[in-house]
Amino acid sequence: MRQTDHARTTHVFDRGDVSPARARRLVVDFLRSVERRGRPVPPDAVETARLVTSELVTNALKHAPGPVLLELRLEGGRVALSVRDGGPDLPVVWGADPTRVGRHGLEIVAAVAHHFEVRREPGGKRVTARVALDGATAPAPVPAHDGRRTGVGR
Repeated sequence: MRQTDHARTTHVFDRGDVSPARARRLVVDFLRSVERRGRPVPPDAVETARLVTSELVTNALKHAPGPVLLELRLEGGRVALSVRDGGPDLPVVWGADPTRVGRHGLEIVAAVAHHFEVRREPGGKRVTARVALDGATAPAPVPAHDGRRTGVGR
């Protein structure tokens, strides 16, 4: 199921119907439609949004049951990329460790997003990252952990 307007689009994927590649195509199509409506989106912002979407969807597929909701929203000069899944466990942003194999996805998201958060919702959680559309670099990540929410932002 897909719902779209000029500033927001959502897509619900059944487990067998979603892939990180398909989610990346959706975010690129959304940002191209934003450009067609007169809002410039630099190529590096598109690539950052693709990367963030890929990491969030990959995590949902690996670690959570049930359908996956991808929501893309314009919020001023940023695009909010949200993935909702049915998993009760909150993900952890691990500190940088070049010797660690795997588990770098949220570390990458936190490094490139202007804001990153995880919220519990009834029946699961929502992971949201906001990416600047002006090509600005992200702030230094400062993850906070309180058992209910993880956040990075300014």
